[in-house]
Amino acid sequence: MNHPFPLKEIALQSGLSLATVDRALHGRAHVSAQTARRVQAAIMELTRQEGQLAARGRRMFIDIVVEAPRRFSDELRRAANQVLPKFAPAVIRPRFHFAEDIGPAKTVAILAKIAKQGSQGIVLKAQNVAPIRAEIDRLIDLKIPVVTVFTDCPDCARLAYVGLNNANAGRTAAYLFAQCLQGRSGAVLTTTSRRQFQGEEARARAFAVEMARLCPEVTLHEASGGAGLALETATQITRAAHGLDHLLGVYSMGGANAAILSTLVNAQLEPEFFIAHDLDRENRSLLRQGRLAFVLHHDLRADLDQAVQHITAYHKLRPPVLEAGTEDVQIITPANCPCE
Repeated sequence: MNHPFPLKEIALQSGLSLATVDRALHGRAHVSAQTARRVQAAIMELTRQEGQLAARGRRMFIDIVVEAPRRFSDELRRAANQVLPKFAPAVIRPRFHFAEDIGPAKTVAILAKIAKQGSQGIVLKAQNVAPIRAEIDRLIDLKIPVVTVFTDCPDCARLAYVGLNNANAGRTAAYLFAQCLQGRSGAVLTTTSRRQFQGEEARARAFAVEMARLCPEVTLHEASGGAGLALETATQITRAAHGLDHLLGVYSMGGANAAILSTLVNAQLEPEFFIAHDLDRENRSLLRQGRLAFVLHHDLRADLDQAVQHITAYHKLRPPVLEAGTEDVQIITPANCPCE
């Protein structure tokens, strides 16, 4: 057990004798598992207290960089304003960098500007492409921790990924379709905002594999690349739906669901089952109207909380974060749709 504390402090915190603490720390004989746990718990508590003292009055700037439609960014801003005050006594000041449709070059420019002005950490939702991964590596070299959220940029030095287990979400959507369709044949539309978002790509890939296993009689038609924006997504839906005379369902991984439904109604292709992601204001309304069958949801507040825990632990203001893993999806129906 590595620690910076004198034996006397650990003994006082744990209520054990100096000799017992010494034996436990050095792995000597005659130390029960319960005693070892008490010593470890004392060290963790001392670490937490030390972090609180270090954080007292500490002001930190954390930059939240997100490429997403405004409906998602609005939910994220609301979640940040709820989560960040919980990190008192440190004062965490968020700086939001939201954009609806930007290329990798502009994302890299935003990250470079943040590095120039200084930051205690970056929470990042971005495309998984080489220039962005290289910039993350550069930021880490500059001692600016980067935590990816909701969609990952693997194969770079990012501090951690927090968010949904996207492959499980795709498999869950396939299971729900299998239960609803009960062996029927036909077409299902799938949409992502961008396949360069690793999270949506993982959903789409897992969904396709599981649908081939559970619903081999169903054909998938992809309508991706609309960036989750209404006009662009409607264009992709019109293209993908051309020639179809019946539509069993839609699995929307990237949003703009009101626009998707409107476009399909105009084409006389209103789907029987529609599965979407994220409980934003638009999806709540569509769910309550019965136009969505299910919304696959994850808690943005929990994700942001985990991201900031990683960043504050990096600065030794709290104990190290145990590997939390990814969050599993929640299935929301019209019956259990929460209030705003």
